[in-house]
Amino acid sequence: MAENPNSINFSFINIKTEQFVTFEENFDKSKEIKLNTNLSFGLNSEDKIFSISTKFTFEINNKPFVSIQLSCFFEIDKNNWESLITNGVIFFPKDFVAHMAMLTVGTSRGVLHAKTEGTIFNEFVLPTINVVDMIKEPISFDLNS
Repeated sequence: MAENPNSINFSFINIKTEQFVTFEENFDKSKEIKLNTNLSFGLNSEDKIFSISTKFTFEINNKPFVSIQLSCFFEIDKNNWESLITNGVIFFPKDFVAHMAMLTVGTSRGVLHAKTEGTIFNEFVLPTINVVDMIKEPISFDLNS
């Protein structure tokens, strides 16, 4: 594994809005709003691309009224890529993953704003999220499977 996660060179190469949906019929401003958050990770080992997907769903009474899922893709420098592999398993240090997750959450915040601009849902901004608390350990992928 790379000893210093801050030394991993990468390029932010793509953003994909996987899902964006609104359900005006489920929205009631007088009710309590809940925000569900999800992070998931992906790998394209051939192209040396690590991805993070976020999904945010605003709900009232367990019914979604705004949902956005977005993926960000990061190309890892070839030399750094090789240093992350141990016994056929690639390990992304949790500090590096947290940094990529912060970039992905921030991107999601901007896309949500752009997609809801001019609608009743534009007042809903993704709050600051401490992704460090969400990522408890390095993320690994078995390159042999």
